[in-house]
Amino acid sequence: MRKLLRVNLSSEAINEEAIPDRIALDYVGGRGFGAKYLYDEVPAGTDPLGNKNKLLLVTGPLAGTNAQSVSKWVVITKSPVTNTFTRSYGGGDFGAWLKWAGLEMIVLEGKASKPSYLYIKDNKYEILDAADIWGKTTSQTQDVLRKRHGARVRTVCIGPAAEKMVLYAAIITGRRAAGRGGTGTVMASKNLKAIVVEAQRKDQVADPAEFGKLVKQQVSSFKSGLGFGPFRDYGTVMGVDFPGFSIGTFPVRNFRSAALDGWQKISFMQYAAITQKHSGCYACMLRCGKTRTVAEGPYAGVTTEGPQYETVWAFSGPTACADLGATVKADRMCCELGLDTISTGNTIGFAYELFEKGILTTRDTGGLVLRYGDPEPMIKLIDKIGYRHGIGDILAEGVKRAAQRIGKGSEQYAMHVKGLEMPGYEPRSLKALGMNYALSNMGANHCYGYSQQEMGNPRPRLVDAAADEGKGDIVKYNHDFVAAVELVNACTFATHNLELFGLEIIGQMLLAALGESKYGSADYLWHAGEKVYNLERCFNIREGFARKDDALPARMHSEPLQGGLRDGELYRKPDAIIDEYYKARGWDQNGIPTGETLAALGLSELDRDIARFRT
Repeated sequence: MRKLLRVNLSSEAINEEAIPDRIALDYVGGRGFGAKYLYDEVPAGTDPLGNKNKLLLVTGPLAGTNAQSVSKWVVITKSPVTNTFTRSYGGGDFGAWLKWAGLEMIVLEGKASKPSYLYIKDNKYEILDAADIWGKTTSQTQDVLRKRHGARVRTVCIGPAAEKMVLYAAIITGRRAAGRGGTGTVMASKNLKAIVVEAQRKDQVADPAEFGKLVKQQVSSFKSGLGFGPFRDYGTVMGVDFPGFSIGTFPVRNFRSAALDGWQKISFMQYAAITQKHSGCYACMLRCGKTRTVAEGPYAGVTTEGPQYETVWAFSGPTACADLGATVKADRMCCELGLDTISTGNTIGFAYELFEKGILTTRDTGGLVLRYGDPEPMIKLIDKIGYRHGIGDILAEGVKRAAQRIGKGSEQYAMHVKGLEMPGYEPRSLKALGMNYALSNMGANHCYGYSQQEMGNPRPRLVDAAADEGKGDIVKYNHDFVAAVELVNACTFATHNLELFGLEIIGQMLLAALGESKYGSADYLWHAGEKVYNLERCFNIREGFARKDDALPARMHSEPLQGGLRDGELYRKPDAIIDEYYKARGWDQNGIPTGETLAALGLSELDRDIARFRT
């Protein structure tokens, strides 16, 4: 039996529920379970920070086994940043511990009457008082809970930023974050500070011999996979050099440029020189976690597990600060406060451009001079955002809402899709990746459909990064592929970026682990991934989202990119790929799935919700 834990924080009722066989078969697990339950239980118009929104923490069907890179956990909710479906992945060990506790998912609903945390041990569940840890940073919180409950526990928690209702606050475990979309803010709105799990390892697979053979096959493919060694040694910061500045994909000065003087100071080899330790998620040979300590300069002695590529970009590109120490300091601060680094850095970059243009002044910033190339104001703004002090109270809303509050034409400088700030890949340099941002169900998210085909990956075919059309099917392919591998919460670095394993071996592992024959088919997983993607789309359609929202910022098709290998690029046909994508999906011209498409995916019951939105 696959089961979930339903926790009503308002009534303090806690119940185990069996996940119905039909849901288990159709949606497999992971992101599939989360999307299905969110759609069914959170009606249109729900306030993301109100009691009726739900927060789902979901582990994967292969979590806690020896299978590589499949023990991540995903948070699914209605986002306070975008008002759309959102999903955000976290690493570390928590996903394995949750699975060993016998749970596929925790459904959190209602709101506790006072700051609380959930404690799970030996099939017993308690809601405990969190008054003494409310207000503490994420590391302080985890230290207290570890001392209280023992070294064997694993914890997810929020920091001060979520408690202050910063809209893009994260959920943290160890030094890993489920960052995007304001998942931590939703958790704080429920007065929930943490979830603590104590569990003993349990190996329960249907065919242990076959499963063990498949794991050995997977490990062998990891070791021989192109890029495995460098990725293990250096981690995601390799992206600064490639594709970053090698082909002009590193956004600079609030997505105006792809050139940064002195970028070599933040080259991946500079981070390698200060790396002290390598670490990874449960049962993952990639070990992309890197503990680093700044060796010299004003931030000397600062240590963090990171920064990953996106954080390096977020605290260098938007503010044109090629300062390695500042990126490490910023990463540590965001982890302690519980902030999404992408949204934080993007929002600060937005403020720097507004200051350059005179829309913000020192009167607005509390005396801070936001000068490109100077990291000190950036560091101070992180703290102001985390505690909503001064200008931080406005920036804590994210670029879309901050622009609405500031006015004076600042909306044109807010770089977001559906309200979610854009990550560190320049859309005009990688146009399929950029249209992934535009068409994503959760707003701008590179991991939702990363376009390796523009950087040499021939699956299913290579495409010209500069082409303005002929890519709609590629964007769909990437969206469906990611949705399919996330049915088991597989890490994108293993399944997509490094191509160390794919749906074929995932299907075989599912068959050996769960004994259901349909899971063994890669085609079935493809179908389930496409089904989940359309389900998420229908969630958004009920909220009023349609073609008008599938758009990149106007800058992407009105201002040519400056500098770098893609100098002068812009979207010359901003609607072409959207039209191709809708056609490939079987959606109408307004981006609404047709009745025939829903029927083919086994989603006919959704037609009652979305038929009225069709053109």
